[in-house]
Amino acid sequence: MKTDRKSTPQDLANGSTQDLDRGLLPSLLGYALRRAQSAVFADFSATFVAAGEAVTPGEFGLLVLVDRNAGLSQMAVARALGIDRSTLVPILDRLQERGLLVRRRSPTDGRTHALALTPLGIKALARFTKLVRAHEARIASGLSTAETRMLLELLEKVRVASL
Repeated sequence: MKTDRKSTPQDLANGSTQDLDRGLLPSLLGYALRRAQSAVFADFSATFVAAGEAVTPGEFGLLVLVDRNAGLSQMAVARALGIDRSTLVPILDRLQERGLLVRRRSPTDGRTHALALTPLGIKALARFTKLVRAHEARIASGLSTAETRMLLELLEKVRVASL
């Protein structure tokens, strides 16, 4: 809600954020993206909690990549997800401890690990995918199919320009 007045100390003391003067923040692409990401991640989490499942968006993405790319290396996954190795390893550890994936020595390069889903991981991914599809439909419910496609294209342009 746009307002011409600045928030008063009383507004802030009462915890009201509806009339909070956000200054130039709403005109910043990064600010809008971060707020949207927070809302989307909250819905993702609520979707999985309600279903009695526990997976983060990053873990889901990793499982999809491993499922679709047999023998993918840890480094390739890190690059595809845009994360560094120190962030990737704990995620892999958690998924391996849950029995969803395995790391094996690469048959082509003994210095690297090839990742694969376990049978339990394949079944879990099928459940997770149904939940993600419902989540995606919900968060895109205010957009037409064409608008959703356009938003995805625009976000990719922002990503590429940020490299």
